[in-house]
Parts: sequence; structure tokens; C-alpha cells
Amino acid sequence: MELRDFIVTPIWLFIIYGVAYWVRPRFTDENTRRYFIPALTVRIIGALAVGFIYQFYYGGGDTFTYHTRGSAVIWQAFMDNPTNGFKLLFAGKELKPELYPYTKQMWFYGDLSSYFVVRVAAIFDLITFRTYSATATMFACISFSGAWAMYTVFYQRFKNLNKQLAYSILFVPSVFFWGSGILKDTLTLAALGWSTYTFDQIFNKRKFNMFYLFIFLLFLWTLFSIKKYILLCFAPALIMWLYVSNLTSIKNTVLKVLIAPLISIIAILFAYLAIDKVGENDPRYAIENLAETVQITAYDIRYGWGARYGEGSGYTLGELDGTFYSMLKLMPDAINVSLFRPYLWEVSNPLMLLAALESLAVLILTIIVLIRTRVVGVFKPMPIPIVIFCLVFSIVFAFAVGVSTFNFGTLMRYKIPLMPYFLSALILLYYNSNRERKFDLLEETE
Repeated sequence: MELRDFIVTPIWLFIIYGVAYWVRPRFTDENTRRYFIPALTVRIIGALAVGFIYQFYYGGGDTFTYHTRGSAVIWQAFMDNPTNGFKLLFAGKELKPELYPYTKQMWFYGDLSSYFVVRVAAIFDLITFRTYSATATMFACISFSGAWAMYTVFYQRFKNLNKQLAYSILFVPSVFFWGSGILKDTLTLAALGWSTYTFDQIFNKRKFNMFYLFIFLLFLWTLFSIKKYILLCFAPALIMWLYVSNLTSIKNTVLKVLIAPLISIIAILFAYLAIDKVGENDPRYAIENLAETVQITAYDIRYGWGARYGEGSGYTLGELDGTFYSMLKLMPDAINVSLFRPYLWEVSNPLMLLAALESLAVLILTIIVLIRTRVVGVFKPMPIPIVIFCLVFSIVFAFAVGVSTFNFGTLMRYKIPLMPYFLSALILLYYNSNRERKFDLLEETE
């Protein structure tokens, strides 16, 4: 913390809240207005809190590396020579002699996915005078915008569940804590929210325009640039959403039975092509290399750099040998660890206790839903396509991060993209199981 944090940050908070109160009438109605400012506030609190945690609990970490050893250096380059500042802002892996005095200070220079975060932080640093807390609040605003965009998608369909969906999307503690600071997770979480919103507008509501297309492609590119494995899980779920939406819109049962196999084949083909396309740019994510990448990542986090996130926070699900069989046989345990662990008896530090309490709440809610739907009801044909989308993404993602992390400290951050989708699906399943109120509460509205 520096003196500038106590001067610049309050000014920007005043501006942010002024803008928020000004735009609130444009993006809310009588039901959602009450959530707008609180949802923004918890994001800002989370962004500042994660800075305190990294500084005083971990003694450093990614968020300070992105800023102190990243964007702040670019800001200094702008102050010295704007030309060099622009060169650094758009630099890749190349090493240029005139930039060496700056690049030697930047720990993530050359790591394109991490440098993406540095670039975004540097843009904000230009207007916050490289003030960490002020730049962190800007990241919080990005996170909030994505969360509100996602909330809008659900609210437009299920207005009577505005409160329950607000809790599941806007106010999940782990999400607004780990998904608001100067971190990769903030940008990817926002990208998921905006991608969900624009996909829905373009493909489900048929409101195609160039602005929606630009935003959709921009945030898919953001996911691709920062964490390709999120895109690998998200793209097939989007395609499944579109597939189920079109299938359920067919009223003729005979036609539906005849066309379903064809649509299924097309959906699977598009999902495969999407995954294959992601892997073209990075061999680690090519289909034939995925199992080996999972093995390397899991053991690296378990025994290497990830071990710093708390003594005793490592876990193992079994042996990975770089084959798909060794990975797939761990699927049930991997999904379980992402959704419901750490258990209370596995807690070894204060942050794990908070994670364990949240996981326990998710487990209890899941059990209630399974009982309410009589278990098998969850797997029956679902008349609500968005539930299928949420379940496909959250379960596939839970498997992906659970099998490739092997450290609870890291998992707490990595699993936050699935939380709003999984919890929203549980809420919709729960209310859909109430047959007397089902059609009043869950009839999709335009």
C-alpha cells in the first residue's frame, strides 16, 4: 500500500459509483434494481481483499506480479517514452534491445496468457497512475459487468426467481473474492458472462447485430488468449444449448424423432471441430496431447509451484500416466473434488475452512435437489435448454480442473467459473420439481 492508494482510489470509487447509479435505470427494473449496487460492491470488496490476502497472508503472488512486476513497468515506460510504452503494450515474445531495461523487470514477459492480464492492467494503470487498489477496482468492474450480463440471461427467462438467481450468480463468496482482483480468473469470468449473454442474443433470441457479434468474438478470444481449457469446456456446452433449444422448439413429435439424430451428429461434429481448432494454436491442448497435459499440470501444481498455497492443501485422486484411460477413470472423483471438496476434516488453513464451508453448502443443496427430483428426474429429458447448457459446462469443467489441479489452494480459484452455472442449474431444477408451481415459475419468457 502506498500513499497514492489512499488518494487515487477514493476518487475512482466516487466516479465508479456515480456512473453505476447513473446507468442502473438502463440495466435494471423494479425486481433487479436492488441487486445492482450490492453486486458491484462485493466485487470491489473482493478485489481489495484478495490484494490484502496475497500481501499479508501469502507474502506475494500472481496479483502483485501482474502489477508490480508487470503493468507498473509499462506505466513507467510510458512516462519515460510513450513510444516504448506502446511497444510494450503490444509486445509478444520478441526481445527488443530498446525494451530490455523494462522487460528484464517483468516476470511474465514472454508468457502470452499471463501477459494478457498485464496489458489490461497497464491500460488501467494509465488512468490510475499505477495505483494497485484503483486498478484492482477496475478489474472488479469488469467482473461485475460479466456477472450482470449472465444474470440478465437467466432473469429474462425466469423473472420470479430473480432473488434466488441473484444469490447463485452475483453473490457466491468464492466467485466475487477470487474473481474480482488483478488475476486471470477475473477476466475469464467476465468473458464467460458476456459470451453467454451475446450467444443467447444472437443464436437463441435471433437478435443478430454486429455489436453482439463483436462482443461475442472478443470474449471468446479473451478465453482463448488466457485459459484455453475453459474454452475447450465452454464451446461444446454452447453448441449443446443451441442444439437442445432448436430441438425443443419443434412441436411435431414425429419430426423431432426423425431430425434429432441428424442434429445430434451436427452438434457433435461442431463440438469436435471447436475443440480441434483450439488445439491448433497450442499443441498442449490438441486432442491427442490432452491427457499428457493434464498429467504434467496436475503433478506440477501438486508438487511444484502450486504447493505454496498452504501447507497440507494438496490432494490426489489416483495415478495419472498420460493416457486418456488413466484420466477418465478418475472422472467421478474429479467432479466430486471440484464441486464438494475440501471436506471440513480436510481443512489445514483458514482459507480452506471458508472453501470447505461453501463446498458443504453446495453439497447440501445438491442433495436436496436430488431428493426433490427423485434423483432420476435430473437425467430425464429437460424442457429447459439453459439447464442442459449449465450442467454440461459445469460438470465437464469440474472434471477438467479436478483432475488437473491436485491442490485445494489452487482449486479454490480454478473452479470459480463453474459455480454460477452449477448453482443456477440446481435452483432451476429445484423449482422445476415443484409441479404445482412449475409452469408459473419456469416458463421461459422473451
